[in-house]
Amino acid sequence: MTNLDVTYFSSGLELAQTAARDWLSLLPGSPSAHLVAFSGGRIAGAFFEAITEHAVLSGTSFEHVHFFWADERCVPPEHPESNFRIANQELLGPLGISQDKIHRLRGECEPDLAVAEANAEIGLIAPTNSAGLPVLDLVFLGMGEDGHIAALFPTAPASVLECELPYLAVRSSSKPPPMRMSLSYAAIAAARQVWVMIAGPGKQEAFRQSLSPDGRTPLARVLLSRSRTRIFAEMALNPDPAP
Repeated sequence: MTNLDVTYFSSGLELAQTAARDWLSLLPGSPSAHLVAFSGGRIAGAFFEAITEHAVLSGTSFEHVHFFWADERCVPPEHPESNFRIANQELLGPLGISQDKIHRLRGECEPDLAVAEANAEIGLIAPTNSAGLPVLDLVFLGMGEDGHIAALFPTAPASVLECELPYLAVRSSSKPPPMRMSLSYAAIAAARQVWVMIAGPGKQEAFRQSLSPDGRTPLARVLLSRSRTRIFAEMALNPDPAP
């Protein structure tokens, strides 16, 4: 694919540190509001810790940053499986982010109600494109062993693939817990920037398939929908390492 910017790192820690520094470098020059969406996954903790570390050292201001989520498990915010919980513990709390800038997906609520609330809330804050979709400044994604991103899995039905709303409920997935909420493919495609962080074992084949021009993984679908996507990946995942 020619629409990719792929950088390989010797470790997940180096990857997280670089992604954190690069994101923070965007904030001083961003417009009056900067809208970002975070994901969970194994790299999330190290990434959030790196943001906090560098933000404290640099004195970065987050007054104009609005925090959204690319996906969430349908569990209470204090639950160990909650994507919000780790972000709040490692990033939002330590940096004292104002509550009016935090737009979490309410996993403790009935999924359809939580999605309706999330769609209404993002619609009040984000600018929209010609299709009426919110335009986030940056969406951070991870990738699972099966190539899934956010809560968009390879076995998703047509209703998920064709969803034209910002958020949707995912009623079955290949990983527990089974009930989740996610940004739609259309909303991810609409974002100004998408950065994908891929680390950990067991992902090389899904990554290779995702980079193929005829790839069919959820990540491949995202890459094909965008003019540019930035990928941070561990060196062990490089499908074509230099000799």
